[in-house]
Amino acid sequence: MRTLLLLALAAVAAHAQDVHVRVSPDVKTGIEGTTEFPTIQMAMDHHPFAGPGGRVFIEIAPGTYHERVIITQNHTNITFLGTGKSPEDVIITNSLNAKTAGGTFFTETVEVNGASFEADNLTFENTAGNTGQAVAIAVRSDRAIFKHCRFLGHQDTLFADYGRQYYVDSYIEGGVDFIFGNATAVFDRSELHTNGPGYLTAQSRTSPDQTTGYVILNSRVTSSIDHSAPPMNPATPGAASTASAHNTTGLGRPWRPYSRVIYINTSLPTDLRPEGWNNWNNPANEKTAYYAESNSTGPGANPTARVPWSHQLTPAETKPFLPTQFLSHPDHWNPEAEAAKLP
Repeated sequence: MRTLLLLALAAVAAHAQDVHVRVSPDVKTGIEGTTEFPTIQMAMDHHPFAGPGGRVFIEIAPGTYHERVIITQNHTNITFLGTGKSPEDVIITNSLNAKTAGGTFFTETVEVNGASFEADNLTFENTAGNTGQAVAIAVRSDRAIFKHCRFLGHQDTLFADYGRQYYVDSYIEGGVDFIFGNATAVFDRSELHTNGPGYLTAQSRTSPDQTTGYVILNSRVTSSIDHSAPPMNPATPGAASTASAHNTTGLGRPWRPYSRVIYINTSLPTDLRPEGWNNWNNPANEKTAYYAESNSTGPGANPTARVPWSHQLTPAETKPFLPTQFLSHPDHWNPEAEAAKLP
């Protein structure tokens, strides 16, 4: 019986083994069943699957990968690992905007649909620039982790759309609504950099019973807005806002009525509009959106000037929004512990 038990345990361990796949421009072929591919999408289409409990590690060599990458729902437990010295060494890039692609939701350079996706040490980029909506990555993955990653774009850079998501030690750049969607997401020890006037977030919670929302934690907001440029016309489609009209940035505006965003222990720049938040030209949103700050610092920290319908939280009131509680749910997922396992 002991021998049979050991054999059974060995079989389980074998099925749980991880799979390691290499992607590099110097690979000239790539077919189903192999573990080396010249493009990331080819690796996603043909990689071997891990056994139960295992992960597929897509190890991406330094280079600029001009491609669109789609990770479908049946590809779960995928980890993208950039093998360069920094996130700048591995760049996944494309340049579609809404006008050329036929809508915002066809523009993403990378689309993630499989659960438990992880990425470490690489860049997701949309180079369409200030041409309207142009998504660098759309994330519809529950229990997703991004560590040491960069997200580069202008309008609608990061579509944090669905599921629990944890971003840590990362850099997110854009100008208008550049973090948007209805995920339950925490951005921890990260930099949100605004490269043009607009709002940082456009969270889209649709009802008060949804557990979704964005938490920006222990982070900093920086700015490179060109104040010598003429103010943007607030009637510009997709960019209409007080902040845009005054060459400044704002903390957020509600894409949907119950939008929820909380900034905790975060440094804010001079460019920030004193009122902080915007109702997206709909006063009714002021009764349903939940916008809050706690211990904001820097020149943009001005709690007395904020819109009266926002909140200033005490440290005790922020506890429900910290990662271990905000992202836990019934499965007790611990994103901080999982992120610590990444390089």
